[in-house]
Amino acid sequence: MNIPNQVTISRIMMSVVLFFFLALGWYKISLVLFVLTALTDWIDGYWARKYGQITQLGRVLDPFADKLFICGTFVFLAAAPRLADGSAPAGITAGMAVVILGRELLVTALRTFVEQRGGDFSANWTGKWKMALQCLAAGWSIVHLSYVDGSHLAWRSAAPPEWMTHGLTVVAWGAVLLTLYSGWIYVRTAITAFRSAK
Repeated sequence: MNIPNQVTISRIMMSVVLFFFLALGWYKISLVLFVLTALTDWIDGYWARKYGQITQLGRVLDPFADKLFICGTFVFLAAAPRLADGSAPAGITAGMAVVILGRELLVTALRTFVEQRGGDFSANWTGKWKMALQCLAAGWSIVHLSYVDGSHLAWRSAAPPEWMTHGLTVVAWGAVLLTLYSGWIYVRTAITAFRSAK
C-alpha cells in the first residue's frame, strides 16, 4: 500500500463524493472535486514511475479508478435535469455516455484477453489524449451547469455566453470522436496480437 496506490484509492473515494454532489445539483462543489480527482490521475502515475513504485495492485486499481471516475461523471452529467424549455444544459447526451462507457468496457476486455496470453496492451498516446479531452468536456459541462438554478430549473440570472455553449458542444463531440478512434486503435492492436499468437 504505497503512496501511488493510496492516491489511487483516494481517487475512487473522491469520485463517489463527486457523484453525490452531481446528483444533488451542487455544481460548483462538483467542479472543485472533479478537478482534484482528475489531478490525482496524473499524480499517482508520475509518482509510481519516478520512484519505481509500480505494483500489481496499482496496475489493477489505477485503470479501475480512471474508468469509475470518467464513466460515472459522464453518466451523471447525461442524467442532469433539463431546463423548463426542455434543453439539456449539461451538453452531454445519454448516447455520448454510452459510447464512452462501451469503449472502456471493450478495451478492458481486450486488455485482459491479450495480457493473459503474454501480449503487450499498454496505453498509447490516443488513450492519454482521449482521457484529457474527456476531462475537458466533463469539466466544461459542469461549469455550464453551474449557471442553472436547481430550484427552478432555469438559468440563474442569465444564460451562459454563447461561445461557452457552442464550445461545450464542440469539445463534447470531439471527446466522443476521439474515444471512438482510440477504441479502434486498441481493437487493431488486439487483432494483431491475436494473429501473432496463432
